[in-house]
Amino acid sequence: MLLEREPSMNITKFEDILREKKISKDDIAKILGKDRATIYRRFAKNGESFTVSEVSKLASVLNLSADVANTIFFGE
Repeated sequence: MLLEREPSMNITKFEDILREKKISKDDIAKILGKDRATIYRRFAKNGESFTVSEVSKLASVLNLSADVANTIFFGE
């Protein structure tokens, strides 16, 4: 029997895009209205606790195409 894994975030690709756009984790915290410690924890956990609305907001602010956003946030 095969076990299906939940899709996971590609944190490396996300961090690469943030570097390219010169956006820090502190900037992400401000964009999402979250404490910076919360964002740092989320990155440490490979982004597993970003909500769909947060992902949508990040994709919009970072001007990501749907394909790129899906690759980063949903591992598709």
